[in-house]
Amino acid sequence: MITANVTARGVKPRRVHRALVWAVLGLVVTGGEALALRPLGMAPRMAEVSNGSGTGETSLERLDSYRQVPDFALIERSGRSVTLADLRGRVWVVNFIYTRCTDTCPTQNLELSSLQGEFRTEPDFRLVSITADSERDTSEVLAQYAQRFGADPERWLFLSGPKRAIYRLAANGFQLSAVAIPGSKGVVIHSSLLVLVDRQSRIRAYHQSTERESLQRLRQNLQRLLREGR
Repeated sequence: MITANVTARGVKPRRVHRALVWAVLGLVVTGGEALALRPLGMAPRMAEVSNGSGTGETSLERLDSYRQVPDFALIERSGRSVTLADLRGRVWVVNFIYTRCTDTCPTQNLELSSLQGEFRTEPDFRLVSITADSERDTSEVLAQYAQRFGADPERWLFLSGPKRAIYRLAANGFQLSAVAIPGSKGVVIHSSLLVLVDRQSRIRAYHQSTERESLQRLRQNLQRLLREGR
């Protein structure tokens, strides 16, 4: 697995939605199998973008309204269709993974498993994992994979669908990388970020799944968003 690293050195902190500095990640496109990603935000290398507060918090971790998640229709591991409407009114954390990944995916999902346990009493909390390798990650494969992490089928969704639709959702909807490299025998570029979405389907923060401090701030942001709807 290759995780996209787009640096943003020298970017001055400013209001979050103005601080999204685009960087083009070049991909070879052959036979229409891969999409040339739209410019990606600073999110893949959040650690390099300080907000100047001295707390270690990055600009993208501060609660703000980045963008509206676009509508989508994907298939859950149970075989049922899931659309954005099914998640409205919920606070959710989404990540992009694939089941054969041995790099950050297990770490990401262990963290989501921890969140599932910690917020088990919150009826409006959901977790959403979207595969970036839908050709191999069938509903059956995702169901077996979800069991490894003790995923509650009512609270933690594992979604698949047409790969081009997923690539567009990742790049255009969440401003994250998620694309298979043509001819690479299964190499997938995807982000290791966890994205926090509110009850109105707005992206509110990005958190790094491999950094303990960022994960702690994710928990704090989650608590704030869950309280907002009460």
